[in-house]
Amino acid sequence: MSHRPSDIRIRRQSRLLQLDYADGSRWELPFELLRVWSPSAEVRGHGDGPGTLQIGKQDVLVTGAEMVGNYALKLTFSDGHDSGLYTWEYLWELGENQDRYWQQYLERLDREGGQRESGPQTHG
Repeated sequence: MSHRPSDIRIRRQSRLLQLDYADGSRWELPFELLRVWSPSAEVRGHGDGPGTLQIGKQDVLVTGAEMVGNYALKLTFSDGHDSGLYTWEYLWELGENQDRYWQQYLERLDREGGQRESGPQTHG
């Protein structure tokens, strides 16, 4: 089955990327989740490392989305990040495993002392 969405909406008010599919499925992916799980090399890291922990992305917005060929979506974020190509398969996987991805992110933030909030990092 092709995981290409039949409709894509950027819902800025609720900060969700809404993906509708021909079979009636729908994923609503929070901008923050998309940003911290960006498939770009900058976020993913090179090789086997865990990549760079993304912090302070709670308020990030998706400011643009463009189709890349027939296989992916290029998202532009309000913090200037635009190098991630989200394939249809990857977006589907994020939707299907959203809770697990979110949990992994929160655990890593906790482990490495990062924060979701933007602004000065406070410790204490």
